[in-house]
Amino acid sequence: MNVHISYRLHKTPAVEKDIQHQIEKLRKRLQVFRPELIHLKGALEEVSAREGTSVSLNLRLPSGQMAVQEKAPTAQAAIKAAFEDLLQQVGKHKDLLRSTHKWPRRQREVFRRRQTSVPFEQTVAAVFPPTVSSEDVRSYVNANLARLERFVEREIYFRETSDMIEPDSISKEEVIDECIAAALGDSQEKPERLALEPWLYHLAMKSLDELSRPDGSNGGAVPLEESARKQNVRASDEAELQFHQPDEAITEETIIPDGRISTPEQIVGTDEMMRLIGNALRDVPSGHREAFILHAIEGFGIDEISAITGVSPERVSISISAARSHLRQSPTLVRQFKGRLANTGTA
Repeated sequence: MNVHISYRLHKTPAVEKDIQHQIEKLRKRLQVFRPELIHLKGALEEVSAREGTSVSLNLRLPSGQMAVQEKAPTAQAAIKAAFEDLLQQVGKHKDLLRSTHKWPRRQREVFRRRQTSVPFEQTVAAVFPPTVSSEDVRSYVNANLARLERFVEREIYFRETSDMIEPDSISKEEVIDECIAAALGDSQEKPERLALEPWLYHLAMKSLDELSRPDGSNGGAVPLEESARKQNVRASDEAELQFHQPDEAITEETIIPDGRISTPEQIVGTDEMMRLIGNALRDVPSGHREAFILHAIEGFGIDEISAITGVSPERVSISISAARSHLRQSPTLVRQFKGRLANTGTA
C-alpha cells in the first residue's frame, strides 16, 4: 500500500504511532486488493485552538475512491475518528462488491454486462490468501510431530477411560498415518495456510473417529509391523534366517536416540496428570472434554477449536466452562494441584 501523510502541525512520536497503528488496521481490511494498487493520502492540520486538529484522508482503490475529513480537540481523537469513518466506508464498499449480483434493480444491466465483464474475484486486482500445500504439511509435521502425537495419545487415553473404545485397539501411529495421508491427499479441501494446525488436529480427530467404529474393525487394515514375505522354511532354523532378507529386523546398532522423546520422569508425571484428568472428566460429555483439552492443554483459541470440532464458538465456550467447573468440583484434583484450577475469569 502506497502511503503519503503530510503534517501541518508539530509531529510527535505519539501522533506518528497512532497513524501507523490505524494504517495497519486499514491494511488488514484491504488484503483482497493488490498492495501496489492501493493509495492512501492524508493530511494533519492544526485549525485553531478552539476547533483543534483537522485530519483529511483520501483512499484510492482499484474499484473506487473514498474521502474522509474529521475535526477534534486533539490530534489523537481526530485521527481515530477519521480512520473509523474510513473503515466503515471500506466495509460498505466491500459489501457492495460481494453482493453486486443481488441488486434487484440492476439485474438486467448485470445480465447485459455478463458477456463482457468478469467478477471482481477474477480480476488482476484481487489477491487470495495462499492455501495449504503438501510442502506446508511436510514442514509442519517435521517440526511438530511430537506435539501432534501427544494430542492423539491423550485423546486415545481419554476415550479408553470413558469406555468409548477398547484398550489397545487403536495405536497413535495408525491415527497419525491416517491424518497425514488425508492431509497430503486430494480428497480433502485445503484451507488457508494460517489454519494449517487446526486443520491437522481436525483430521486427527476425524481419523480417530473412523478407526474407532463400534464393530472394532479397522476396515481391513494391513498390519505394517508384520512382514508380507513368505517364510523360507527350507532354510536354517535360526529366527533371523527365516526370511529372504535378514537385515529387515531392527538391531541395537541401527537405533538412533530421539531427543524429542521425554525422560522417564516426564512420562510418569504426564501420565499421572492425564490419569487424574481422565478420571475426573469420565462423566463429562465428549464434546465438553474435547473442547477443554484443546483449549487448556493444546493452547488453541475459541475460533480455532470451533474450526477443529465443527461447533459454534458459543458452544465451545460453554463446553470449556462446563468442563472447568466439573474439574473444580473434583476433590482429587483440588488436593493435587492446590488451587491451579481457580477461576481466572476467562473461558
